[in-house]
Amino acid sequence: MSAGAIDMVLHPPARLQVAAVLARTSKAEFARLREITQVSDSVLSKHLSALVDAGYVKLTKGALDGRQRTWATFTAAGHKAFAAHVRALQAIVAAADETI
Repeated sequence: MSAGAIDMVLHPPARLQVAAVLARTSKAEFARLREITQVSDSVLSKHLSALVDAGYVKLTKGALDGRQRTWATFTAAGHKAFAAHVRALQAIVAAADETI
């Protein structure tokens, strides 16, 4: 991604919401991410797969309370990409504020 460019992997709203959560916590459980994004399991799985494919997120599975759970964590590349994406969005807002 070039400097100041929107990251199209992070741009879809559900992925941006996932990234915002992961930027503030060490890991997030799949069900919690589903509640936050308000999408179906299959839609969230597709978004997480795109983030994993980009190298931004790592998924781990394990049992908790007798049930199989999936947790998502940001990779170093994910943190860096999210920070750059936020800067690009802030630059767009700043430019719009100058013209209003």
